[in-house]
Amino acid sequence: MPTAPAAGGSTRIEAMLDNIRSIYNVGSMFRSSDGAGIGRLYLCGMTPTPENPRLAKTALGAQDAVEWSRWRNGLEAAIFLRKSGRRLWALEGGPGSVPLSDTVSDVPGPPLVLVVGNEVSGVDPAVLELCERIIHIPMAGSKSCLNAAVAFGIAAYALCVPGLTGQTRSFSPSCR
Repeated sequence: MPTAPAAGGSTRIEAMLDNIRSIYNVGSMFRSSDGAGIGRLYLCGMTPTPENPRLAKTALGAQDAVEWSRWRNGLEAAIFLRKSGRRLWALEGGPGSVPLSDTVSDVPGPPLVLVVGNEVSGVDPAVLELCERIIHIPMAGSKSCLNAAVAFGIAAYALCVPGLTGQTRSFSPSCR
């Protein structure tokens, strides 16, 4: 069951991993979550869970430090999260998405959930419709996207840790 926003006025930041297929990506996302201060992971659809020994090996103990819950599918989780007052921001390129660096000043407020979709097909279109914002990491090279775990780590740190992208809000360990 989701928890309340952090005390002291800081914004609780969580993440929803929807149909992430790679055990190793999910393990890496647990490690990035622990390091950046993501408060909870919502593991949806086919996303592997920490009971898998290969995920635990990649997470190096972070699976025990970050709260998580299992959801049958991303749409069910997204509907619940919206009804509980959370803002959903999808990490997804395409029409209507804005650069991550243009959004970090908008983080303060109600709890925020970073939504990351499948490595190949991206965020489920039905979940995307429930997101108030779609953000992307601008790419300078010939490829249009990064590995899901790498992109997640960049976004998690940009949203949780000030100074990385020029944001001015103060960091609080109570981001959890």
